[in-house]
Amino acid sequence: MNPELEAFLPLFPPADLDDPVTAREKLAGLSASAPPPDTSGLTIEDHTVDGGVPVRVYRPRQAHGAVIWLHGGGFVMGDLDTEHPWAARVADGAGAVVISVGYRRAPEHPFPAAVDDAYAALTWAAKNATELGLDPARIAVGGHSAGAGIAAALALRARDEHGPTIRFQLLNQPELDDRQDTWSARTFTDTPWMTRDKLAATWRHYLGDTPGTPYAAPARAADLSGLPPAYVATAEFDPLRDEGITYALRLLQSGVSAELHQWPGTFHGSQAILSAEVSQRQIAELAAALRRGLAD
Repeated sequence: MNPELEAFLPLFPPADLDDPVTAREKLAGLSASAPPPDTSGLTIEDHTVDGGVPVRVYRPRQAHGAVIWLHGGGFVMGDLDTEHPWAARVADGAGAVVISVGYRRAPEHPFPAAVDDAYAALTWAAKNATELGLDPARIAVGGHSAGAGIAAALALRARDEHGPTIRFQLLNQPELDDRQDTWSARTFTDTPWMTRDKLAATWRHYLGDTPGTPYAAPARAADLSGLPPAYVATAEFDPLRDEGITYALRLLQSGVSAELHQWPGTFHGSQAILSAEVSQRQIAELAAALRRGLAD
């Protein structure tokens, strides 16, 4: 493991999702303690999408394209405020409008609530592109962890339902497969931040009594052809690693342009340790990948 990251391991809270309310409070505390992003070059506005979905729009000067951004948190944790540092950094680094979505969370609102909310935000952005100052032909989807899984589901649903055109997918450490049968899922059972028990809890809360389907767990999709180009990033010591790598390979084998970046020495969510040089490179590369994906 990267020694800069390893030094912070004692500071990480226990990985427990048995009590979602407490888990949310702990994540909110961690987010509040992080160094604030520089938002001086951004205009930030809150909106409510049809159906009551809250979104926060981050607009840099001379923005090129937009991304529907879905926060991480195992489908259970996270909101517009905890995602603020990351949404602002992505907007500033990529020079793109970031539309951060406050989707409904499990277990109170299991699948398909989060995907429905994200799809409503995507449809709203495409429908109101002129008013929002967006190019409807340059709208991407993206996110971290569970949010990246929801982003992948959005791309599948938009393809299947002939919905808004998606230019690009930015999938950072995506949570894609409820089956947990990859080598990394079976081997990295007690890695920092994401353990096997915590991962199982995320799917238990998210799916409830609903069987896994492609829109819930995109790794289950039989056909990945016709999807937007993708950038997939994975962390070495992460139970989710192999499902992200496999998804990227399947995209390529389906004729979809895909870029895969496997970050050695990292673990799930370790880019939150901003002082580490590898984290700084990860964040910069995410922004650069989005900029490339939205370019003319």
